[in-house]
Amino acid sequence: MPTSLPIDPVRVFSALGHEARLSIAQELAGGERCVSDLRELVGSSWGTVSRHLSVLRNAGIVESSKDGNQVVYRLALPCVATFTNCLLAAAKGKKVEVRTCCN
Repeated sequence: MPTSLPIDPVRVFSALGHEARLSIAQELAGGERCVSDLRELVGSSWGTVSRHLSVLRNAGIVESSKDGNQVVYRLALPCVATFTNCLLAAAKGKKVEVRTCCN
């Protein structure tokens, strides 16, 4: 489901420039998660994780919906997962291919 916010690449890179937010985005590439799942992942308080999610949401990277009493978050910009996986592969010395995104 595409995000309704305009995507600004500077805001996306800025949002992903924090280790915890990058970890959250990578985790959400595997599917929806609630704040408690993400809190365990980054080892921060509820408030800190919520602020990180707000930055990611404002950048258009994640979106959320209510599931009963819980709010679940999902990756709204799937190319973020592709890009970070490419970076991780390059960091390990693997050869990466040049591809186009979102044709």
